[in-house]
Order: sequence, then C-alpha cells, then structure tokens
Amino acid sequence: MSYFIDRGYTSLNHEGEELCGDMVECSVNGDMLTAVLCDGMGSGVKANILATLSSKILCTMLSAGVPIKDCIETLIASLPVCKVRNVAYATFSVCLIGSDGKGELLEFDNPAAILLRNGAADDLPRQKEVILGKTVYTTALDLKPGDAIVVTSDGVEHAGIGMMMNFGWERPQIKDYLRRAVKPGMSARAISAALAGECNELYMNMPGDDTTVLGIKVREHSPISVFVGPPIHKEDDAQYVKDFMALPGKKAVCGGTSSQIVARQLGKEVRTSFEFPDRDIPPIGYIDGIDLTTEGVITVKRVLELSEKYLDPSDCTAAVLDKRDGASLLARMLFEEGTDVNFFVGQSQNHAHDGLPIETRMKLKLIDKLADNLKKMGKNVNVRYN
Repeated sequence: MSYFIDRGYTSLNHEGEELCGDMVECSVNGDMLTAVLCDGMGSGVKANILATLSSKILCTMLSAGVPIKDCIETLIASLPVCKVRNVAYATFSVCLIGSDGKGELLEFDNPAAILLRNGAADDLPRQKEVILGKTVYTTALDLKPGDAIVVTSDGVEHAGIGMMMNFGWERPQIKDYLRRAVKPGMSARAISAALAGECNELYMNMPGDDTTVLGIKVREHSPISVFVGPPIHKEDDAQYVKDFMALPGKKAVCGGTSSQIVARQLGKEVRTSFEFPDRDIPPIGYIDGIDLTTEGVITVKRVLELSEKYLDPSDCTAAVLDKRDGASLLARMLFEEGTDVNFFVGQSQNHAHDGLPIETRMKLKLIDKLADNLKKMGKNVNVRYN
C-alpha cells in the first residue's frame, strides 16, 4: 500500500535574531522522504551556518543511501570547531520514511520525537548506538495512516523558562498539549504550527531559544481536481469536463464561465450565494456534484497569497484557514486536505474580461506560481492545459 507522507515545519527565531539557528531540510528520492532537523550551536548567524551545513550534508548523503557512520564522519570533518566549547557539530534528528510508512528515525542530542497515534502522544522505542564517539538513537518506524511524528529542537522544552515556568515546558506537559490540541484531520504543517504557537505563548512572544517543530504524518491519498478556465476550442468542453469528473476525489471549479460550462455538461444549474464573508472576495456558488465553486482570477490570486503565508515557517497561524470566503475554502482544500492536485487550465480568452486588466496570461502565471508553491508543500501536482 502506498501512502502520502505529509511534512511541514514551523520555526521561531531567538528574540533579537534575524536568522534562525535551527534548519529543516527535506529531500525525496523515489518513494523515500528524508527529513532533517538540525539545531546549530548558539544562536544567530553562527548557529544558522552550522545548522544549514549540517542539514544539507545529512540530507544529501542519507537520501543517497550513504551509511550514517560515514555521514557523521563527514559532518565532523566539515564543520568548524567552536573555540569555546571545542566541539564541531549541530544536533540533529533525521527521519527516513517510505511511502509504505516504514523507515528509520535517527536522533543525536535533540529531544526525543513524539508519536501521535489514535489520539495518544507517546515516546518511541529507541536503540542506543555509539558512532565515532557520538551517541545516536535509532528507531525502526512502521507507521499507519493517521500516525504522525513530532520532531523538535530543544527550544520547545526551554519554552517559558524564567517567564511562565521555572524549569521550562516539561515533556509530560508537551505530550498532554499534543493530545488535546491535535485533531485527526490536521496536516503536518498544522500540527507544527499549533505546537510552535503554544511555545511562543509560553515565551511571551520573546523566544529565548531558537524553536522548531517538524511534523511528519502518514496519510491516505486525497486527490483534488481544480477546473480553471474554458478550453480554447468550445467543441472540447464535453471531453474536458468528462476527464475532470472522471478523476477521484474532491472537485473545485473556479470562474463564472468555467462554472457555466461544467454545469451545462452535467445537466445542472449554478446557484450563487449572496453571502460576503470577505468583501474583497466574490461569493461562492453551488453546482450539484461539485464540492466548491468560486469566482476565478481574484479568488485564485488570494489563494496564491495564502500559499505564500502557509509556506512561511515563521508563521504560527498559516495553517488556520477557518474563514468561509471562496479563497479560504479553496486554500483549505488544497493545502490541508489535498495530497495530489490536478489543475485543468483552459487557455481560452474569457470575453467576460474584455475591457478589464485581466488576461489569460495572468491566469496562467497565477496557476503556475500556485502549482510551484503546492510542490514546495510536498504535494503531487499535475497541470493540464487545453
């Protein structure tokens, strides 16, 4: 069975620092995901360099199948030595996981990862291994749909020290928060944003340490198909809609003309809502058999803006898409619910836009940029032009 491996992370910079001393690097090789979280020593520029080099080295080598011993040896040889502490490494957590949910977790000096399964938050069984004098903990993974692993830097456990807590956020409290806060449908990004956001609260919005949460979740595939714009040739309408409806999963239609074409081919009517949850976004419509019907270019442009926010690792609210306007509903469908996204992009000039500063080229650019951002989220994306 092949599953979708969802991943997402959120980072808080140490108060007063422009760069984060933690770094997350992900790589996909075939059906294997390699996700690395490195915590550079200290904070600021030096920590960022250490974390960046470490994460790049580990992710590149491990994704290529290089043994962990060789990776650590390369890491030690590559990084500069701290003159004060006489050490030359960043701490790290590495998750290697295939589309079958099986893989391995490697941890060195980072807090132990937490397994979320069936509403519980538990420790993972770990095996101790000494490699080149360094203690590395390994865990064999066999995850099922709905399971998630939460990997953190030590900034999570330090949250609240000297502020709201005497000794920081202790592990039992962190697990209790995850049990209460994480809901079954939450994406990896939403899980990471929730935990990092709580850390920020404990830090009173002034993090005393770089804080990063990386979520990795195994999900069943959830395809989404989006119809944007009519085909160039009107005689292609029937086949285009037939192909669109033949794909599994949820369906969204964007644009007035597109809605009319789909409704006509399905023998249905387009019903328009008169509610304006957001005055800047046109209201949604309804077509029987279609999960979401929205306006076109204005809505897609807002979805693109939301995707930029969603991809910003410093934004703890990026995954909160609870508004009811068409753009927020489409964004939630694409970012949170979907795993495989198929765009049907018609390239016909929309005569409804005659005299307006809206061109087919603009629509195509919006879709191209949105598709790129979805790929950065780890989605499988296919764009079909006609």
